[in-house]
Amino acid sequence: MEVKIAEVIGFCFGVKRAIEIALKAIKEGEEVYTIGPLIHNIEVIKELEKKGIKIANSIEEIKGEKIIIRAHGVPPNFYEEAKKLEKKLYDGTCPYVKLVQNLAKKLFKEGYEVIIIGKKEHPEIKGVMGYIENKGIVISSPKEVKNLNIKNKRIGVVVQTTFREDLFKKIINEILSKSFETKIFNTRCPDTRLRQEKTIELAKESDLMIIVGGKDSSNTRRLFEISKKYSKFAYHIERPEEIKREWFKGVKKVGIAGGSSTPREIVLKVKEIIENIDKG
Repeated sequence: MEVKIAEVIGFCFGVKRAIEIALKAIKEGEEVYTIGPLIHNIEVIKELEKKGIKIANSIEEIKGEKIIIRAHGVPPNFYEEAKKLEKKLYDGTCPYVKLVQNLAKKLFKEGYEVIIIGKKEHPEIKGVMGYIENKGIVISSPKEVKNLNIKNKRIGVVVQTTFREDLFKKIINEILSKSFETKIFNTRCPDTRLRQEKTIELAKESDLMIIVGGKDSSNTRRLFEISKKYSKFAYHIERPEEIKREWFKGVKKVGIAGGSSTPREIVLKVKEIIENIDKG
């Protein structure tokens, strides 16, 4: 059985940066909190908790003074609230997410009706909405465009950094067929784009794909969706222990890909386990 790993694995730039900021905050002493998990990976979060990072659901829950803003970003009113409560902020917002926030704000100020392509409940989207006074339109499928009243309107478009490329293009085509003036910013993260491209390449030549990463991770779920489309079999796991021997019966080629918040070591461990199954 041939086992191959996608060319791009391990933490993306934004996740790596957020973790480095968190570790720096811990070294400086005192309690350190994040609003929600820093990244969408259970194993990494457990390790950070051991080092002293605590998770809170709201700023009111935080007793200490240090708060790390996670890679997904937050609305602008969060900064104001933290300042009032005299909290010290460590901003781990991914620079690519910052770009989406700034472009959405610019479009809004210029009078465009802002459409954000992405998942409404995703923390990144909630943060971006805050920069346009929560007046944006969030859509995630071409069907939703058909219900929009955008004819003769000036439309500005940004996209969630981890959104699927193929779906993004389909939605854009629908918007262009209806709108009078459209300004589009393809704000998909370069790492996400490359990771998805390499996963497609691997899935096309594999009988079975294993996607490693958090079940809450948007970018990991995209890799799983892609794998299901191009490979005969696909499984999404968070930990190597979830692998089942029976998955590989009769399989000749296995591909492995990992989300942007999945450590490289975990992906390599998955490869090792699968190779050991093949050896019996």
